[in-house]
Amino acid sequence: MNLSDFRKAGHWPTLLAAFLYFDISFMAWVSLGPLMIYITKGMPISIEDKLSLVAIPVLGGAFFRVPLGLLSDAIGPKMTGVAAQAIVMFAVSLVCVFGLTSPIAIALFGLSLGLAGASFAVALPQAGRWYPPQYQGLVMGIAGAGNMGVVLDTLFAPSIAEAYGWQTVYGVLLALMVLVLLVYALAAKDAPGAKTKIDLTGYGRMLADSDSRWFMFFYFITFGGFVGLASALPLYFTTQYHATGVAAGLMVALIVAFGSGFRPVGGYIADRIGGVKTLSFLFLIVSACYFAVAFLPAGAAPAKGVAGWGLMQLPPVAFAAVALFSVGVLSLGMGNGAVFQLLPQRFRQEIGAMTGLVGAAGGLGGFFLAKALAFSKGATGGFTAGFTFFGFLALLGLVGLIFVKTRWRTTWGAVSGARI
Repeated sequence: MNLSDFRKAGHWPTLLAAFLYFDISFMAWVSLGPLMIYITKGMPISIEDKLSLVAIPVLGGAFFRVPLGLLSDAIGPKMTGVAAQAIVMFAVSLVCVFGLTSPIAIALFGLSLGLAGASFAVALPQAGRWYPPQYQGLVMGIAGAGNMGVVLDTLFAPSIAEAYGWQTVYGVLLALMVLVLLVYALAAKDAPGAKTKIDLTGYGRMLADSDSRWFMFFYFITFGGFVGLASALPLYFTTQYHATGVAAGLMVALIVAFGSGFRPVGGYIADRIGGVKTLSFLFLIVSACYFAVAFLPAGAAPAKGVAGWGLMQLPPVAFAAVALFSVGVLSLGMGNGAVFQLLPQRFRQEIGAMTGLVGAAGGLGGFFLAKALAFSKGATGGFTAGFTFFGFLALLGLVGLIFVKTRWRTTWGAVSGARI
């Protein structure tokens, strides 16, 4: 691929603005994960309830993606993106001033953060509509790599919370959101040409199409796994290995960096060898990592009165978990890119609506993973059952690909102009 041809093929300022918009939105969306132990300090909340609370923004993101997709079709992605960002900024400003004093307040704030997660339904189609089929994997991967916002969350939020209090984290986030909104408003442009507008009846027709349901299922596994782990792993490491909040944040930052950074790589590889072949290989790796993590032993607790283990005090098994999660999340991130290499080929005219549907399924997957880990911990005292279930789910995704690949390649794939 020639970089000069790629730049001429679309509108790179919009691609950059979409990336930044999704990046800062993702930071807001998953911010409760690394901060939950600080926000709930002094509240009598169990680890299962904490995992449930960090799952609420993920569920909210799933819920709001379809409405945002409809609004994007009605008034345009840019106006929709500006309006959604303004609402999230208002919620963040309230928390900066008044804090969060109860589980109900945390839940309501988490629901408002779901609107930031729904930015996925705005940023990706806004960028993708500017580019031809042969670049869709790379473009969607670049725009979607904005999910590296979770890396910044887990890397810096615990340290800021330790030094200045967790509300300061949201003050910093608010300032960044204002800056990114200005860049987005100035640089982003909606692609020219007529767009297919989908109403609720149209969404029903799309859901009746088996291909849309397959794409939703595959993204339920890949993006759901990524965002679910990004939200739950800080609590996992503080519970399973008794890491401090800062140590857990550093480990999770490393893990999710692989998933974020390699999303464009997954899209690029899918452009070269086909999304089906890429996803098939990745599902095998993801499944193996889930199964391996499921049976790792827990770490020993520190002496009474010690808050937790620092990074260099953690047992070797904690770093084995980091290695396994890194490989698994890298594969999930690449899988996200591969799914969105395929999706525009099948639903080119309905990409905005389909991004909303598929993104909603991914959000539900993240919520389901976090809730499954919460249920596993509450019911069995450990995380084995939750990770084992998702290992089998990844294998089921592989079976699904084997089932649809011939039909896809001989029908819409044959005329798509891209490798399937």
